[in-house]
Amino acid sequence: MESPQSQQPKKRGRKPKPKPKDEKEQQHSAAKMKGGKKSQQQQPNVDDKYTQWKSLVPVLYDWLANHNLVWPSLSCRWGPQLEQATYKNRQRLYLSEQTDGTVPNTLVIANCEVVKPRVAAAEHISQFNEEARSPFVKKYKTIIHPGEVNRIRELPQNSKIVATHTDSPDVLIWDVEAQPNRHAVLGATNSRPDLILTGHQDNAEFALAMCPAEPYVLSGGKDKLVVLWSIEDHITTSSGGSIIKKPGEGNDKADDGPSVGPRGIFCGHEDTVEDVAFCPSSPQEFCSVGDDSCLILWDARVGTSPAVKVEKAHDADIHCVDWNPHDDNLILTGSADNAVHMFDRRNLTSNGVGSPVYKFEGHKEAVLCVQWSPDKSSVFGSSAEDGLLNIWDYDKVGKKAERASNSPSTPAGLFFQHAGHRDKVVDFHWNESDPWTIVTVSDDCDSTGGGGTLQIWRMSDLIYRPEEEVLAELEKFKSHVISCASSKQ
Repeated sequence: MESPQSQQPKKRGRKPKPKPKDEKEQQHSAAKMKGGKKSQQQQPNVDDKYTQWKSLVPVLYDWLANHNLVWPSLSCRWGPQLEQATYKNRQRLYLSEQTDGTVPNTLVIANCEVVKPRVAAAEHISQFNEEARSPFVKKYKTIIHPGEVNRIRELPQNSKIVATHTDSPDVLIWDVEAQPNRHAVLGATNSRPDLILTGHQDNAEFALAMCPAEPYVLSGGKDKLVVLWSIEDHITTSSGGSIIKKPGEGNDKADDGPSVGPRGIFCGHEDTVEDVAFCPSSPQEFCSVGDDSCLILWDARVGTSPAVKVEKAHDADIHCVDWNPHDDNLILTGSADNAVHMFDRRNLTSNGVGSPVYKFEGHKEAVLCVQWSPDKSSVFGSSAEDGLLNIWDYDKVGKKAERASNSPSTPAGLFFQHAGHRDKVVDFHWNESDPWTIVTVSDDCDSTGGGGTLQIWRMSDLIYRPEEEVLAELEKFKSHVISCASSKQ
């Protein structure tokens, strides 16, 4: 029998947008096939870069855990912190398993041990086996998901509630603590969602957001719509904050769960909506991006038409958007044009064309995910199909000229590059409970024919702390070494 790694999954990473096979495209495909040999010759470069990165792990990282996945995963999210101990904290971690159909697709709830800063020894973090599973990540519960899990989002008001997107028009809501643990075997019935959010007219696969201020859910789909729900009426404090069930129904039934219709349906996109985000300071304001290259700002208080529409925010499909939690004027977008744009909502357009505050150009392939840091207002991450997760600080953009002579090839604002994945980094999430700790997941099917790689890591604080602070600490350390040497003489 074949191992799961050798099976071919139904899809790899973000589903490509279907396009007509016209003459131009056939010529392009032929040109690509001609250039195939060149691509194969360049392939060792990925491994060379990875080997180089691995040798630098003890210098660049305070902690790193590598977890090999049997199946590809398209989404990873931190859940609530469960326990604090002397050397490490225990925390929930949510991830998806996207199978080939020989076993069901699952939503996995794991317990993750997060090692505290300056605890892991350099030799310990450098000696990881990329083919093995990490002892720091332990599966806690499996939910058999009705379809592939494309996106996971957690509800800020209730850490037990998560929403998932699959290849259907519905958004599924799960109480992950109340759901029974299931065995993912062929023929097993699907777990029953605690709530189903209806309202899309076509599949809604990727665009999903939870509101930080109210229990609102936002979604976008192939129907070009942005849909808003409130799950407030379906949450009761008397049952410990759990979602209300229909009388006499358990969680493990395969039939549909209770459903709720939308609070608002917003029209304005001309192609698939790829991502959505709430304004951190207002549950009535949100934004969306799509394959029409538009960034749209919405305000539910004034209607279902766009409040502001940026017709050409990028030169290609826009895959992702995030709204700054520290400064609600700043919005990030990431695109198939390989760039990340930062917009100030007070000054969005010039004749309908997006006028970004800055264009961050450091990726060589399509950007799949952008997210602001919860720890510092000017810092954000971007992950892409080039296998990299870049960490940027827009405060450093103005200082680029001063340092250009030292590193002329480094893009302005880029101060850290996580190169531990050998294929596209499809998702990542900053850890709000553990500053500067990030979880990343890559879809490794194209490069290895296998599953995915989950990595949990924290860069060395010497990289992001102010230079004068680091120099002062080095001086202190130097003085300590000198005084120790003197006392021995």
